[in-house]
Amino acid sequence: MRGIVCEEIGSFRLRDDLPEPEAGLGEAIVRIRRVGICGTDLHAYQGNQPFFEYPRILGHELAGVIERIGENGEGLRAGDPVSVIPYLHCGSCVACRNGKTNCCTRMKVLGVHADGGMRERIAVPATHLVKTEGLTWDQAAMLEPLAIGAHAVRRAGLLPGEDVLVIGAGPIGLGVMAFAKAAGARVIAMDINDERLAFCRSWAGADETVHALREGQDRLAELTGGELPTAAFDATGNVRSMEGAFERVAHGGRLVFVGLVKADLTFRDPEFHKRELTLMGSRNATREDFRHVIETVRSGLIDIGRYVTHRSDLAHMIADFESWLEPETGVIKAILEL
Repeated sequence: MRGIVCEEIGSFRLRDDLPEPEAGLGEAIVRIRRVGICGTDLHAYQGNQPFFEYPRILGHELAGVIERIGENGEGLRAGDPVSVIPYLHCGSCVACRNGKTNCCTRMKVLGVHADGGMRERIAVPATHLVKTEGLTWDQAAMLEPLAIGAHAVRRAGLLPGEDVLVIGAGPIGLGVMAFAKAAGARVIAMDINDERLAFCRSWAGADETVHALREGQDRLAELTGGELPTAAFDATGNVRSMEGAFERVAHGGRLVFVGLVKADLTFRDPEFHKRELTLMGSRNATREDFRHVIETVRSGLIDIGRYVTHRSDLAHMIADFESWLEPETGVIKAILEL
């Protein structure tokens, strides 16, 4: 079986001798058709991904077709197109018992803690497959990154008309913007790249944009009548941005960290306490979020065609990958075709 292995930091290897997956109890064999390239993959390649060991087969934004499956409670059959929910939860810990499978205490994420889908076939529990009939392969593969944004928005409990700041116009931040708009919020996008900010308006429907270096806090205050947004999402995975985000939220507001950084964060407690801020972490997504994204994509509210900007295949991805790390290449979302 062919696939790409990240053998160590900064090193990929294309192999044609990978072992075929064996389906365990309750598992299906899925033929992979698309793999989205995520910030997690970039961080793993660069050595900046927490909870990571090498060698590892990357890839957790997955779409494919079921090749083999036994009796299952999901109503799935061989030949069904599916998207993979890559968060393998235990089902019995305190988080799982309370319906928060996205932050299971014994979580194993495909492509991070266990080998992922950057290969021709993979074994996946039937409980972690979502039927995607009527969606394209690209759309099905993009359900996972969009579900991250949908989950963050649901976690924040946004209200219609609320001023919402989304910091970071990468794939995850764009998803947050799109679902914040769908929730009826007035969305302000913040980034340091003018082209990305323009894309926030045209693709995600952002109402306003702020260049973090040129305009920053003054422009943000101007857009909100001096009160600042009542909810802010930081999707940068950047220490300086995340620490500065505490000052970009209104009194009584919520700050949601969607991005992950392999570092400690500090903030000034009197400022945090004075504002009575609510600080939230948002991790992964649940089946409920995947279903919400499927409905939204099917409705035509999200244009996956413009979201996916670069693509490659197994033979060329290793050569293409380095360029995807460079902002000047204009990558929003790269995808691997199998």
